[in-house]
Amino acid sequence: MKYDFDTPVDRRGTNSLKWDVPEGELPMWVADMDFRTAPVVVEALRKRLENGVFGYSVVPAKWYDAYIDWWKRRHAFAMRPEWLIFCTGVVPAITCAVKRLTNVGDNVLVQTPVYDIFFHSIENGGRHVLENRLLYDGEKYEMDFADLEEKLAHPLTTLMILCNPHNPVGKIWSREQLARVGELCKKHHVTVLSDEIHCDLTKPGIGYVPFAAASKTCAEISVTCLAASKAFNLAGLQSAAVVVCEEGLRQKMNRGLNSDEIAEPGCFAVDGVVAALCKGEEWLEELRAYLFANKEFAVSYLKEHCPKLRVVDSEATYLLWIDCSAYTKNTSDFCEWLRREKKLFITEGGQYRGNGASFVRINLACPRAQVAKGLERFAAGLEAF
Repeated sequence: MKYDFDTPVDRRGTNSLKWDVPEGELPMWVADMDFRTAPVVVEALRKRLENGVFGYSVVPAKWYDAYIDWWKRRHAFAMRPEWLIFCTGVVPAITCAVKRLTNVGDNVLVQTPVYDIFFHSIENGGRHVLENRLLYDGEKYEMDFADLEEKLAHPLTTLMILCNPHNPVGKIWSREQLARVGELCKKHHVTVLSDEIHCDLTKPGIGYVPFAAASKTCAEISVTCLAASKAFNLAGLQSAAVVVCEEGLRQKMNRGLNSDEIAEPGCFAVDGVVAALCKGEEWLEELRAYLFANKEFAVSYLKEHCPKLRVVDSEATYLLWIDCSAYTKNTSDFCEWLRREKKLFITEGGQYRGNGASFVRINLACPRAQVAKGLERFAAGLEAF
């Protein structure tokens, strides 16, 4: 490999959310990576830093071009510049969409188990979470379309938040599935907000379909949230894009993002992302290969040492979603004990709702030696617990 993903990076003392933990503890929870970002990004930020003046910034044409070229080349989705709105992050965009596209007391549909921040964005604004639970057969997840239509038909359901690819289960939805979701939502007058932040972290050789590219209907009824932050480890730059094809819907989002003061970039937000999307593809390809080799290593290790576990097969994200039901029906106590006794910090699945209570989520975006150390603590903890 041209790029080094094996050498550990000491993140303690850097105000890291992930690593601000007691000495000796190994954090494998929140979804950010322990790798340095692509060298081209570091160089772009260094160049910007050397200017020495950090005043107010604007969004230049090169930012729009970077997103348009990347999504056309890698994901066969032809966007127009006017569809794109800068935003400081995917989560702020989701919260804004909930406030702008629904009313207090409305239902917002989510497909659980799913990223828990969705619930905060919904419930903090006085809306109600409506769960369309994914179907789980002991190996993989699928959409329950009968239940989906029933929930969409509720007169107070006005927004659906889609996770594509899905966090935490790692599912990539097919064009046919997405188009069917679009038709059902249009039938019942429900807008779709598609969170596609993990879309560039798919298994090598496997792509994803943007929701808005699945059909004309999907494009007309949706708001899509994109970012380079997961793929290039840039969450701290606070830079994302909101894509809205339909003009009326776009005007609502544009007004909302600006009213919430989350549509202006910090001085590093543009340069880092443009460098990543314009020059970082080679680095990303090596990263994806490394991440999925980590997954293969982890699955093999757990199969040997914890054969009763079931690891959900996934084609996206660097997260491992593990069914622990053979050991416990509620992993909350187990994860708390594991952190206290074995110094391993992972995420209990109950916070993702749905059937997540008997699952755990482990972040594998770290050097392989660190993955091995974490799995050793996990296996030893599971046996002792």
